[in-house]
Amino acid sequence: MIRGKVQGVWFRGWTRETARDLGVTGWVRNLPDGAVQVLAHGTDQQLDQLEDRLWQGPPLARVTTIESRRTTTDTPLTDFSVRR
Repeated sequence: MIRGKVQGVWFRGWTRETARDLGVTGWVRNLPDGAVQVLAHGTDQQLDQLEDRLWQGPPLARVTTIESRRTTTDTPLTDFSVRR
């Protein structure tokens, strides 16, 4: 969960491109409360790199908090997409 100025600043598209560059699969979506939610699958190293980059975000974004947790899952994902 990413909070701050993260909607209306191309955060979802930027996250999709960043995740794909890192080889991470999953999805990103806006939430009604103004936060952005991300589900990401990858190695620990890939997920660490993604979280580091999420703190930076695209140029107009201002991330104030990131809440993350790691779990295991058997749900296969083949790409990283933007959900509505």
